[in-house]
Amino acid sequence: MAQDTNAVTIYIMGREYRLACQEAEQGALIQASQYLDLKMREIREQGKVIGIERIAVMAALNIAFDLLKTPERTIDMATLKRRIKTMESSIDEALDSQQGLF
Repeated sequence: MAQDTNAVTIYIMGREYRLACQEAEQGALIQASQYLDLKMREIREQGKVIGIERIAVMAALNIAFDLLKTPERTIDMATLKRRIKTMESSIDEALDSQQGLF
């Protein structure tokens, strides 16, 4: 049975992104985007990193580092990897469509 895919609008650092996402994972995607937005804003407020791309990379590294410190037994890694792949695809699509804007 195929899962329904819908467009979801998220906001990160005041920028709007429309992403394709499976209906069952929309809540998780929104929650992830809010977490990423929070982490990026924290980095920006520290004032040590300039530029949205650098802030995004630093936030991604911090989140990945925290994830790797978490013992695997508390995380369903297969589900997590699938969600990350879905989010990566959605983010790539959103960034491709907005390439000429910046």
